[in-house]
Amino acid sequence: MSDEFHKVVKLADLPEGQAKVFDVGGRRLAVCHVEDGDCYAIDDLCTHDGGPLGEGELDGNQIECPRHGARFDVKTGKALCLPAVLPVRNYKVEVRDGEVWIAVPVGVGGGA
Repeated sequence: MSDEFHKVVKLADLPEGQAKVFDVGGRRLAVCHVEDGDCYAIDDLCTHDGGPLGEGELDGNQIECPRHGARFDVKTGKALCLPAVLPVRNYKVEVRDGEVWIAVPVGVGGGA
């Protein structure tokens, strides 16, 4: 299966230390601009109970689900603490000429 890149947002419109949610290739993704300047994208869906991760607090490379406090590493998608035990899906991100592009598998929509 191949990936297709989608232009999502201008990097200048995504402040460092924040996450924003976008519909990318039929998926709701939380796009995270971490404090070191890198960007990462994960499904906007907590694996514990489906909470909106993009509404959670981003602290370094970790995002916390606003419902029950599960935390995930935005670089890898790994669940870092209970109540979540399963990872969230992460996506390849490239910054090109000041714009954030995200790769989504072709022909695949919906959640993780």
